[in-house]
Amino acid sequence: MTPAAYAVVNLDAVQHNLAKVRSCAPDAKVMAVIKANGYGHGMLRIAEALQQADAFAVARVDEGIRLRKAGFKHRIAVLEGFTCAEELDELLHYQLDAVVHSLTQLEIFEAETKSGACAVWLKLDSGMNRLGFKAKEFDSVYQRLTRCALVRQPVSLMTHFASADDVNDDKTLRQINLFNETTSGYSGERSMANSAGILGWEQSLTDWVRPGVMLHGISPFPDSTGRQLGLRPVMELHSRLIAVKQIEAGDTVGYGGSWICEKPTTLGVVAIGYGDGYPRYAKVGTPVLVNGRRVPLIGRVSMDMITVDLETEGHAKPGDLVTLWGEGLPIEEIARCADTIPYTLVCGVTQRVQVIEKAAER
Repeated sequence: MTPAAYAVVNLDAVQHNLAKVRSCAPDAKVMAVIKANGYGHGMLRIAEALQQADAFAVARVDEGIRLRKAGFKHRIAVLEGFTCAEELDELLHYQLDAVVHSLTQLEIFEAETKSGACAVWLKLDSGMNRLGFKAKEFDSVYQRLTRCALVRQPVSLMTHFASADDVNDDKTLRQINLFNETTSGYSGERSMANSAGILGWEQSLTDWVRPGVMLHGISPFPDSTGRQLGLRPVMELHSRLIAVKQIEAGDTVGYGGSWICEKPTTLGVVAIGYGDGYPRYAKVGTPVLVNGRRVPLIGRVSMDMITVDLETEGHAKPGDLVTLWGEGLPIEEIARCADTIPYTLVCGVTQRVQVIEKAAER
């Protein structure tokens, strides 16, 4: 039986998007970012579809361990690094790369007496003001790392962009220039470009690129969709109608009665809500596809259900297919209707939504 709410994940689209990355950055190696459960798509299934990537990146040590235990042999970088000696031991045991961004991490390395096993990415804070060392302290930290017996040489170098999704903001260019100036003369490999950098800032392409959201077919830019950029969306979210009823002028719909019917209307109830990951703050009028045709959301999104106006889909009946995002309804459009970004939608799909894999073509 088809579940009430389900997501279809297209693994062939993942491979298409990896090929798009390589076409945009033909001289770079690809570190596929699959943190946060593969941006909500399932980390292990996305990693399997990305076997041809040169490396993976995750946010936390436990994510890297999951990949290793699943049998992946790729180089794996932990973007948040480690916070204590015990986590460093796990990095070493599972052969994970450490991103070094704080003096605490450096001091843990310096206290170790074991010799050269840990691959390190030293992070420059070029303007994100989150993780990393400022330019004025970068050389000192770099030199100290070169003297650490546990650190495999040469140390690799990275930074992260704050505003690359805005191609009219020159902050990204300033970050690129600062990174290049600060790391000039060092021998390690370099990485700057995220998805927006790959697609919008050719100057950021170096030894490694770190695509994340674009691998999942989603645009990193607020004014475009993945398809417009030559990407193929990986996830579709579906449900079905569970009721169709007539309501009269003056009737209210949903919690709080905030939507008032202005004329006799055919209302549809869809088995999906914020308990499944559909955005709680989607506005009235947010498009929903019923049998492939657009109808507007009415009333508040509740935990298990939403309601739609079926005036333009008069033959709809319980059991009919509903698409919340997917073919004909870009996730980027739904995100705008909910005053959020697509990342939060895919990452927010909950465990009660069954995931159906659409196998990659061989």
